[in-house]
Amino acid sequence: MSRWLLVENGDLISGTGSEPSPRTSVLVKDDTIHAVGEGASQAVVPDGDQLQRIDARGRTVMPGLIDAHCHMSYGEARSEEEIDLYTSHELRTLKAAWNLQKVLAAGVTSVSDPGGSYYIGVGLREAVKAGVVRGPRVHAAGRYLTTSNGLTDWYPDSVGVPQGSIGILTNSADAMVNEVRHQVKNGVDFIKVADSPSGSYQAFTDEEMRRIAEMAHQLGKAVTIHARGPSEVRAAVSAGFDWIMHGNYMGDEVVEHLAQSHIPLVPTLLLLANACDWGERFGVPSLLRDRWRRMLESTTQSLHKAHAAGVVFATGTDSGFSITPYGEWHARELELLVKYAGLTPLEAITAATQNAATMVGLGGRLGTIQPGMLADVLIVRGNPATDIRVLQDRRNIQTVIKDGLPVTFDERVLAFRWPHSRGLTYSTSDLTYDSVYGSPAHETRADLAPTKSEMDDVVHELRSLESKAESPDDELNESGLDSDKET
Repeated sequence: MSRWLLVENGDLISGTGSEPSPRTSVLVKDDTIHAVGEGASQAVVPDGDQLQRIDARGRTVMPGLIDAHCHMSYGEARSEEEIDLYTSHELRTLKAAWNLQKVLAAGVTSVSDPGGSYYIGVGLREAVKAGVVRGPRVHAAGRYLTTSNGLTDWYPDSVGVPQGSIGILTNSADAMVNEVRHQVKNGVDFIKVADSPSGSYQAFTDEEMRRIAEMAHQLGKAVTIHARGPSEVRAAVSAGFDWIMHGNYMGDEVVEHLAQSHIPLVPTLLLLANACDWGERFGVPSLLRDRWRRMLESTTQSLHKAHAAGVVFATGTDSGFSITPYGEWHARELELLVKYAGLTPLEAITAATQNAATMVGLGGRLGTIQPGMLADVLIVRGNPATDIRVLQDRRNIQTVIKDGLPVTFDERVLAFRWPHSRGLTYSTSDLTYDSVYGSPAHETRADLAPTKSEMDDVVHELRSLESKAESPDDELNESGLDSDKET
């Protein structure tokens, strides 16, 4: 006997990019969509089989969202040290499993976890698949492959790369290939490479990228890369990586190279936008906010060019940091693709459904409401095709259906936050005498100016240095006035 679910009379957004279809029914058999529209009726269900009916009249029916960049082991960390150091891998795993249900409640029925601590993502995948943990299906990488100049080699050499780090240091092509073999042995779905943090240089050589991609593909696994700058995007495309993450700085030539390759791009805008829009209220340092604001400005140009060139977009959020907590902002990425890349709301929905299915290994099997597809379905109050922001309010996600089964949630459970162990922070700024009392009243600008005697001493010193114009360079260096060095 099969299990049937009939969702009736909803306004259907299929995820294919086509216009919404009013008053359309969807019939699900077990975990697969059986019929849409004509043929989706109770008459199809054999006598004796179980049938559940949901009236979606006045609601939008659409595919479950896919977050192609969701770090489940990060624990809503406020610092890199919290991600890497302070919480045991046993406790990180339990917290990650707890947070999965928050992601599912936000309408995200699948996540791609592009790197994290140990093999926590692999464990989550198996737990969800076995039904012992409630959450979206998980497609997992292991630790990032990085170099001494790449993202995730954060700490000084005297500390090294901790065992709990989200990255693994590989400074030669042979070491990179060996790590690919090691991770595949331990069950990863794909390999994550981490190039330079901000895209200002290329940390891996072209040949290193080619060898990583060849070994991953030889072992039947996909490979992706954190690539913000143009040189690493170009190199990753040439090496045959399966999708690119970020692409913040891309000129015309790189955009065209990416478009011709048909390799998808996951811009992952949420972390930057949340920090720029609201970071001041929540303690994001001003230097980081300013840097990311400049990055967003450049990203806008790159992504509009990419959209015009026909680059395929998919959604990812970098959820897992304290400013991108689980279950809160996943759907904002769709709005950001509209704002920063020029996508229409329907194109953004396609990026979050059909296109992102590739990043969870289910391209052509997930992400659209069509016969034969896996039955991940949302019933939503409001119309995301006209107001993409309705998906951001979890109260509008009225029903989440995963693998053909409606999921229920306990709001009291979802409200509980369980972050990683916090770092030992004494303050976020320096408590000086002047910061409390201000400068002493008698210290005017005139009082702080140099005296005539002090100026005479400076002139005398400069003349003394001029008289040593023929002195060796090391004497000038010792004086601290070598103009070729930064101060």
